[in-house]
Amino acid sequence: MDLGTQRVKAVVLKDDVVVGRGQMFAGFDPAKATEQAVNDALKAANLSLLDVNHFTATGSAMDLAPHANNTVSMMGADAKAGVFLIPQARTVIDIGAEEARAVKCDARGLMMEFVVNERCAAGAGAFIEAMARALEVKLDDMGLLALKAERASPINASCVIFGESDVVSLIHRQESKPEIARAVFDAMADRISSMIHRLGINPEVVLVGGVAKDPGFVASLNRKLDLAVQIPEYPEYAGALGAALIAATRAKGASK
Repeated sequence: MDLGTQRVKAVVLKDDVVVGRGQMFAGFDPAKATEQAVNDALKAANLSLLDVNHFTATGSAMDLAPHANNTVSMMGADAKAGVFLIPQARTVIDIGAEEARAVKCDARGLMMEFVVNERCAAGAGAFIEAMARALEVKLDDMGLLALKAERASPINASCVIFGESDVVSLIHRQESKPEIARAVFDAMADRISSMIHRLGINPEVVLVGGVAKDPGFVASLNRKLDLAVQIPEYPEYAGALGAALIAATRAKGASK
């Protein structure tokens, strides 16, 4: 179970194969939302709560997780999931709604070092959401808009408020929406790439989290890092998958 600030996710793992997934908005009651996500994942797997040997929770609200036998840090979960999904992975970048982090891991999926974006949404999905509102475009359209731009104007990504002010200034200067959208992603990629360089880039680099599904951000990050990041299927479930992998290991250990 991954209890994030905006969404909660659940993954059911059986014999090292994902057999069910579920997610819900966290809302005001993340524990209740997680319960529903777990039920949806179990339904997809044609299983019940009684069939589950071990529950592991991760995420910012992991202490609220129902059924949890134990918890694991998001960095530990990211490392485990990254190497499971892409065995050559040695750096895993996870960008969610309000936080970004990067993990250096070994061939076993064990975390070696990590860095976390400061407590500011400017380096996370909330930054894209705020800029989409300023541009009066749908969030899902931001990435495709940015891919149409041939250049980008610099904006301030140190703070959502400053960034939004810069976007409004660019609108008043009649910059095109594609160019402003690209500026948003380039600014965010600048912030993330500087964080990654502090950690040290160890190929292969894997990108997970909900923002990994945004083609505009992926293109900007690839340019800033001068490489092509690997993106697994269902990147938003990586945290929950890592927790499930750790749950499986602990369940096997308890059965011996």
